[in-house]
Amino acid sequence: MLGGAVAIVASAVMLSAASIHSGSITSARASSGVVAALGAGLMWGTMYVPYRKAYISGMNPLSFVTVFTFGELGTMGVLALVLHGGGGSLATELHALHPSMLWLFLGGFCWVIGDLFQQYATKYIGIGRAIPLSNTNRLWGLAWGAFVFGEFAHTSLPLRILVLGASAIMILGALAITSASAPVTERESCLRAIGRECEKYRLDITRTIRAYEGLEPEHNASQKRPWWDFLILGAAAAIFVWLALDVHKPPIPMHLGAATLLTAILLVLFLACGWMLWKQTRFS
Repeated sequence: MLGGAVAIVASAVMLSAASIHSGSITSARASSGVVAALGAGLMWGTMYVPYRKAYISGMNPLSFVTVFTFGELGTMGVLALVLHGGGGSLATELHALHPSMLWLFLGGFCWVIGDLFQQYATKYIGIGRAIPLSNTNRLWGLAWGAFVFGEFAHTSLPLRILVLGASAIMILGALAITSASAPVTERESCLRAIGRECEKYRLDITRTIRAYEGLEPEHNASQKRPWWDFLILGAAAAIFVWLALDVHKPPIPMHLGAATLLTAILLVLFLACGWMLWKQTRFS
């Protein structure tokens, strides 16, 4: 486990170094970006505390991501209003960005779907395995940067070897983590933690353990969904359609063939992983 995690972190550092020296970063404030990235890592590290707290209490990942997303939107809304000097300035900037808003919303859509998968991974295999494995998204980012946006087209051979070597190390680290079996003591420790949560919050320990393991006794497959579920889904789809009516193609050079291939691979893996997760857990 530790070896795989160290390998993934080391490969991420190598990929970052390769990106900095590839000429794709020309900003005079590159050091500020590095500091901001370290700050992001620090804050992301603290968010795993509520992750652990939620799942040993039997919370469903769908519920967790819903609360998490509303909290993030609320926080960013307040920060945007304060830092932009009020609602008028923010509204003006958002109006100017309207032709590009669809791409931002699609990015958020992909992020939420990916976060859902990460939450299920966190629930069923734990934070120590799920988070390092989900950080292999850097490999996908590398693929998009290299093949679609051509970020390494004019780099030297040693730099390309560094990128390939870092990618190989990350893959080996992921394989090491996935092959590490959980000992019996790990499950016993988890059950003791669930027991403490149930005693503290007066929860039914049997139902909590079943919820933690993805077994919900109150689940009824024949139960109909309430009408507001379809209302929310329709409203979300309408927003995307509205943004698509005035979307502009961004002035970014792209290799459309590589983008199409990566998108196809993404969809196949997404459907396969989603189907397997549904078959085994029913998204519980």
